[in-house]
Amino acid sequence: MAQLPKLAVFDLDYTLWPFWVDTHVDPPFHKSSDETVRDRRGQSIQLYPEVPEVLERLRGLGVPIAAASRTGEVEGANQLLELFDLVRYFVHREIYPGSKVTHFERLQRKTGVPFSQMIFFDDEKRNIVDVSKLGTKWCYLHSCPAWNEPSNPNSRIRCIHKGPSWTLRSSHLRHRTERKSGGHFQERRRRGQLLKRQYRN
Repeated sequence: MAQLPKLAVFDLDYTLWPFWVDTHVDPPFHKSSDETVRDRRGQSIQLYPEVPEVLERLRGLGVPIAAASRTGEVEGANQLLELFDLVRYFVHREIYPGSKVTHFERLQRKTGVPFSQMIFFDDEKRNIVDVSKLGTKWCYLHSCPAWNEPSNPNSRIRCIHKGPSWTLRSSHLRHRTERKSGGHFQERRRRGQLLKRQYRN
């Protein structure tokens, strides 16, 4: 059986949801009568469609989950986690501006988990570079569109430039994965489907 991480750490913007909470949406947020999460202007806000099931799968495997975000919109980010009912998955939340090295050092002190037993999901290379120096396994989720392009969480290609040896499987997930040269994978999101991801070195 593949070894599981002792802590899975997720970024928020362009990792759990397809926008920057301090730029593309307008807090405070609320849930409308139809249970849709909306911002102050009434704009509908959604997660990437597979997020809840991926988090549920990790919890079912007994892998603790934490959040590490550099956003300056701390209150809005926490509000979205509550409105999307994701708070129950996170044992720790480190949400504040600054280097993610600080976020991880605090997570290590709180949990006692070695950096080498953590896995980190993020869409920004600068965060990956900083955290990888601690010895943390990581997955680079390249999904951020150009700044002037609308977000579409159902039609993206994510390039994972390095995968740890851990494997996450679920019979509920379906995927199409193509191995490319240079040791990375490309995965295409499909409408109405949850992706199964397999990360290997």
